[in-house]
Amino acid sequence: MPQLKNRELIIQIIQFSLIGGLNALIDIGSLNLLLFLWPTENSLFLLLFNTIAYILAITNSYLWNSNWTFRKTSTKNKKEAVYFLIQAVVSLIISNIVFVGGSFILGILPVPTIAEQNIAKGAAMVISSAASFIFMRYFVFQKNRKKLNINKVNLRRHHPSIRQSKKAKLDSYK
Repeated sequence: MPQLKNRELIIQIIQFSLIGGLNALIDIGSLNLLLFLWPTENSLFLLLFNTIAYILAITNSYLWNSNWTFRKTSTKNKKEAVYFLIQAVVSLIISNIVFVGGSFILGILPVPTIAEQNIAKGAAMVISSAASFIFMRYFVFQKNRKKLNINKVNLRRHHPSIRQSKKAKLDSYK
């Protein structure tokens, strides 16, 4: 059984990586298109461009991962979509921090601006993708997600007087 789980995890990682490659093309391609059309070193525009590129890639990611990588555990319901959105926002924050921070740090080096932005984007993608996989595997795509239901308590099972009354009720039918 553990070997089957390991095999399943390896397959998921491979599928996630293939989708990640496609996401990377979408992410980097759209970022570079925006930077080509409107070259900038302004942090706010870099944040905007990175966010647009990321949203395009993450939309692709949800479509592919819910239908292929995590299809056995994906429910495709509103709750799953909300969890995916939460992980996407967290991963976007990670991506933006690494991208803008990396661009700023690499700005000290005598490297062309487009190269520093792409290096920073690569680092942002690797770090946010790792976080995204962990979130998706253990948080988003969970068909048998345990429900937290604090308000409902099974009194019959836990309260002796209710158990006794149930037993007495059953005895009365004899």
